[in-house]
Amino acid sequence: MYTVEEFDKEKTKVLKYVLYKKRSESEIRKKFSNVIEECLLEDIIEYLKQAKYIDDREFIRKTINNFMILKNISIKEIMHKLMAKGLSKELIEDYICENREVLEEYEIKSATNIIYKKSSSMEDEEIKQYLLKKGYKLENVTHAFENS
Repeated sequence: MYTVEEFDKEKTKVLKYVLYKKRSESEIRKKFSNVIEECLLEDIIEYLKQAKYIDDREFIRKTINNFMILKNISIKEIMHKLMAKGLSKELIEDYICENREVLEEYEIKSATNIIYKKSSSMEDEEIKQYLLKKGYKLENVTHAFENS
């Protein structure tokens, strides 16, 4: 077991880590699994979840919004990046299903941006193959070419 002082001390460490940059539950577990004993870490994570400092659904929402603002990547790439952060595939797929239309529009816009950037140095067929390799859906790539 552990004392209240230990809990507060370790909770403060984890909280600083979370407040510096939003993290997924999995990232927190990886970071502190060797530093904080398991039952103490479980209780800290549970406490921070209840206090809404750790919320994987909100983390997915914010991360996808950041990708949409800052990057030109496919929905498939977004999924891979989120899964690399240790988020559950089910949570990611649920979010993507709930926001399918917005994400499809983003993927088309993203593909259009890439077509525009690459059109001076590559042929249309090369760009199309590039986008498909990056995980863009064929119908979105076709739609992007029609718009450009």
